[in-house]
Amino acid sequence: MPNSAKVNVVMNTPISLFVEVPEVLHDALKNYLEIRPDWDQDRVFTAALSLFLLQNRGTDSVPDKLHQRETSRIYLDTLFKHPIGHN
Repeated sequence: MPNSAKVNVVMNTPISLFVEVPEVLHDALKNYLEIRPDWDQDRVFTAALSLFLLQNRGTDSVPDKLHQRETSRIYLDTLFKHPIGHN
């Protein structure tokens, strides 16, 4: 299986995370979601994590470039409410 196919298979598999955040961030997130019903916690965390990874990318190796491309797509899909994994 080519590397790009491996990335697509992994990307379409949802992973559950349990995270602890400061209470003030949790309160801010709750307030944000209350006034923006088209967003949910999963969408916020996906957008935040993908943006963080794009801004703090690693090397310019081939696997990193593939991940960066997929991360960029996930970020944009999340912002514009397109289903992840569908073009």
